[in-house]
Amino acid sequence: MARQGCGCLPFILGALVLAVWFGGGRSPLVPLEVEQFDPRSPRRPLPQWGNESFVIEDRPGGPADSMGTAFAVDGDGAWLTAEHVTHGCARVGLEDDGYARPVSRVLESRESDAALIRDGIAIRARLPLSAAMPPSGSRGYHMGFPAGEPTLVTSELIGAADARRGGGGRTQPVLAWAERARIPDGDGPLSGISGGPTFTESGHVVGINSASTDRRGRILTTDPEAMTRLVVASGAVDERAVAYPFADMADAMRRFAGWVDDGMIRRVFCDVDD
Repeated sequence: MARQGCGCLPFILGALVLAVWFGGGRSPLVPLEVEQFDPRSPRRPLPQWGNESFVIEDRPGGPADSMGTAFAVDGDGAWLTAEHVTHGCARVGLEDDGYARPVSRVLESRESDAALIRDGIAIRARLPLSAAMPPSGSRGYHMGFPAGEPTLVTSELIGAADARRGGGGRTQPVLAWAERARIPDGDGPLSGISGGPTFTESGHVVGINSASTDRRGRILTTDPEAMTRLVVASGAVDERAVAYPFADMADAMRRFAGWVDDGMIRRVFCDVDD
């Protein structure tokens, strides 16, 4: 049963992006090196992912200056985000004190909507990852910057599914979640949350925010095993962070606010040459 959807990323910044990139002159622009990682082959096909599938519509006209979310997974500058956040960009930058600090090395997954920034901002703290598939009905906590504002979305896991971006290309494994609540309250598009972490109650990140469907209340995230395969292949993550279970919604919100303040979850910007 196919479902139409749209990527969370498409949020054109226009003059704001130009101001972020060129307003401060804090860092010289550097060439962006993009590598690709694809573990799939005829000898290792992807498993079947249930009977529900999604088509994620690409942005009309192709990539544009835009904004998403990224989160730290290693203290030496490794960050995860969504592959469609970085794909087609001439420059990618992490928010740093009101400006976009350019990065030069990105590893994009061809298996799922995941990308790893190799030379991002180095910070001591990092978020814990898990490759374990959460059981259906698990509560999810999605964190990021819809419309540029920090927002926490809670959901309930429906189960595994598959998705095709733009109706073409290879099928990607995803997890489908039913939205339950937002802080702050709202029902607008989730543009800008793409690339942000999705937690379960255990305190582990089990996916990367990828898309929301046009059928109100569905959120798609990357498959946890595909996410961690990219991290392992990168060789950029040396130590695993410790996970602490969330006590409740208020605890999740407090932690999210702290992670934003500490710079562990940041906005990431894409600059596309004209």
